[in-house]
Amino acid sequence: MLRRPVDRLPPNSAEYETVPLVKPTGFREYDARWLLGSEINLLGMQRLGAGLGVLLARRGISDVVTGHDFRSYSMPVKHALVLGLLATGRNVHDIGLALSPMAYFAQFELGVPGVAMVTASHNENGWTGVKMGMDPPVTFGPEDMLELKEIVLTEKLSAAQGGSYRFVDDFPAQYAATLTDRPSFTRKLKAVVACGNGTAGAFVPAILERLGCEIFPLDCELDHSFPNYNPNPEDLRMLRALSSEVVRTGADIGFGFDGDGDRCGVVTEKGEPIYADKIGLMLARHLSRHHEAAGFVVDVKSTGLFATDPILKQAGARTDYWKTGHSHIKRRVRELGALAGFEKSGHFFFAPPIGLGYDDGVVTAIAVLDMLAEAEGATLSELYGALPKSWSSPTMSPHCPDEAKYEVVEQLARAIETRQAAGEELAGAPIAEIVRVNGIRVSNPDGTWGLVRASSNKPELVVVVESPVSEERMMDMFRSLDVLLRRSPQVGAYNQTFGP
Repeated sequence: MLRRPVDRLPPNSAEYETVPLVKPTGFREYDARWLLGSEINLLGMQRLGAGLGVLLARRGISDVVTGHDFRSYSMPVKHALVLGLLATGRNVHDIGLALSPMAYFAQFELGVPGVAMVTASHNENGWTGVKMGMDPPVTFGPEDMLELKEIVLTEKLSAAQGGSYRFVDDFPAQYAATLTDRPSFTRKLKAVVACGNGTAGAFVPAILERLGCEIFPLDCELDHSFPNYNPNPEDLRMLRALSSEVVRTGADIGFGFDGDGDRCGVVTEKGEPIYADKIGLMLARHLSRHHEAAGFVVDVKSTGLFATDPILKQAGARTDYWKTGHSHIKRRVRELGALAGFEKSGHFFFAPPIGLGYDDGVVTAIAVLDMLAEAEGATLSELYGALPKSWSSPTMSPHCPDEAKYEVVEQLARAIETRQAAGEELAGAPIAEIVRVNGIRVSNPDGTWGLVRASSNKPELVVVVESPVSEERMMDMFRSLDVLLRRSPQVGAYNQTFGP
């Protein structure tokens, strides 16, 4: 079996072709991400597959679904992973080019408990990674990732007997058939579908068309160089392009999908982006009318309006704020028996009877179109305007090395806690509440709040601020948090901030 990996290798060398390269920081909280070439090589990916195979074997799991996203290198990366899985005696069911939710769906459709989807999701070109699970619909959590990391980096792995490979022909058609086995939308709607030249372009427009939606495709041609913008519905460049196309075509709505199709962003008919947490609140209002005392889970980056919304209160709906991350939220949805979970990044999780509990951007788009179709002629901007007013930021991510980001957040949290204990202000007001469930979320008495946490999948921090009072109060919180962050020289430039 492959030797233990190292964390650096000289490129263009014999060692690079004979020794597994696996940088330890690639093992994130709930999936794995590396820069291909400098942080992991194909032998390293094979070693990862073998380590995953050993972990699955220890849990009594013999079968695993795999697939890959549309990048120039994703197929060979997947094949290296598959070699490692086969070497440990696992039976591999390969669905080929796919969205991540297709791989999760395959766990149910094929009766296969394990999943290893090769994707870097919305990360820029050059990144690769794997989303893994063995207990559908949930995916790996931090404990699973720590165990996998220990196996891959330190254990002596031995080959096992058995193992088989099966290619599941045309599996995306099975996925599409299931999602479209229902009545068409009750109202004729027009939608712009933006895919950033990523994997979703191969599948999503056709599915929504089959349900009776008129589609205007935007950047749906597959091109792994991502020539226009990164396929990331939180990226303001993608949102601006989507907004312009919605206005140009006169569409009722615009959807933006990320690189592996498990996230969905939304733009109104006026070209106004709606952050995913507000779309979640709109969906929660809609669903609470059909499901009595429904439960919802939202991440700590999400708007505080879930806790105060009068319509949700009147419907007896319950909302639980939980850790950011697709693995954390879908696990919490199952744990609480909630109807749905919403994450500000654009992951939406619908439990039966709407979905199967995992994050699926296509199911999300269908749910939003159902909401709009049933709105008795109201536009999306009118539904949005009916929400209580708040001012919120996009998700902003200053660079911070993987090796330092958690300590930087901890130092910030201690500084804010010290201020609170001393009765000092933050953002020009007293510190009313500190929540440490995931990074630090700090609130003022007027409901203005800010969150800082370490990114789970990139060398970055995550900063979000919101105020139900005014844009200026939101900016007060941002400026105050940024001043504290700038005390650390390891915090770099933001990927995006307010405005264009």
